Amino acid sequence: MRVGLFVTCLADLNRPSVALATLKLLEQGGHEVVVPAQQTCCGQPALNGGHRALARQLAQKLMAEFADCDCVVLPSGSCAVTLRLHYAELFEQAEEQARARQFGSRVYELSQFLTEVAPQPVTVQRALRITYHDSCSGLRELGIQQQPRALLQQVAGLELQEMHEADQCCGFGGTFALKYGELSCKITDRKCSNIEASGADMVVGGDLGCLMNMEGRLRARGSRVQVRHFAELLVDGED
Repeated sequence: MRVGLFVTCLADLNRPSVALATLKLLEQGGHEVVVPAQQTCCGQPALNGGHRALARQLAQKLMAEFADCDCVVLPSGSCAVTLRLHYAELFEQAEEQARARQFGSRVYELSQFLTEVAPQPVTVQRALRITYHDSCSGLRELGIQQQPRALLQQVAGLELQEMHEADQCCGFGGTFALKYGELSCKITDRKCSNIEASGADMVVGGDLGCLMNMEGRLRARGSRVQVRHFAELLVDGED
C-alpha cells in the first residue's frame, strides 16, 4: 500500500526516534511510505481550545497533503482520534463533512494498522520486564488496548506485567495538566506508584504526551523505570 506517515508534533520535536521506528516498521511491511515534508499539527490543540477556524484550516491542509495515500498511519492514539473521528465536526457543508469522514476512514493508529490492516511478524528480542499504560483517547475512542499488547507479546524475551489501573489516566490530558496542575500531579503520582509497584523495568505506551508526562514525574521521584513508545521496542537498533 501507499501509506502516509503522519509524524505528530511531539514525535517531531521531542522524540524523533518514535517517528523513525514507525517509518522502519512500515517499510519492513513492504509499503511505500510517504512523509509529506510540509506536514505540521493535526489541529487537536486548536480544536480542544475552541479555535475551530484554525483547526479547520489545519484539517484541510493535512487532508490535502495525504490525499493520494491508501492509508494514513500515526504513532499516537489522541492524534488518530482527531483525524479519524473529529475532522467532520469542523465543517458545515454536507459535502465537506462526507469528505472528512471518508478521509478519517483511512486513518489508523500504528498498532491498529499492524494488527488489523497489514499484520506482519515481529522478530526482535528484548530481555525486559515491561508494564503498559493505556492512553485515554486511544482506549476510549478507538478501542486500542489489546493491539499494542499483541505486538509486544511477539517480542522474544519481553515479559509484560500488567500494572494496577493500567487503563486509568496518567494526569496529562493535554491542556488539563496546564489548567489543573495540582490535580494533574496527584493523578500522575498515583500512576507512577502503580508503575513502580508492578516491578517493571520499563513503562510502555502509545502516546508521547502520556509518556513524557509520566517520565517527568518518575524522574522527579528518583525512579529508574525507563519510558518508551511501543514502536521503539518493535524494531532492531532501538533502545
